[in-house]
Amino acid sequence: ALRMLFKMPSSCLKAGDPHPGQPYKGGKFYAFLPDNRDGQKTVMLLKKAFEHGLTFQIKSCNGEERVTWGLIPHKTSWDGGKARNGYPDRQYLGELCQVL
Repeated sequence: ALRMLFKMPSSCLKAGDPHPGQPYKGGKFYAFLPDNRDGQKTVMLLKKAFEHGLTFQIKSCNGEERVTWGLIPHKTSWDGGKARNGYPDRQYLGELCQVL
């Protein structure tokens, strides 16, 4: 399995954001892909999406701004099935590539 780690630091919202200067909380985010040809190709697409700022967003949770996953679906567990953002999920790579 391929395991990706995203370390998003805490910071402050910038000019142009809804609440400039307001702090937000970062975090560590893990995502998983199968270690095969399709998984390797998908990693490259996910890397481009990350570089373009499409992977994460900042949302308000319980009165606190924090980094959360964006609209690109990620598998955050290696098991548990689709209901728990895990595998097995036969449609995942196809659906992910359509989004990307």
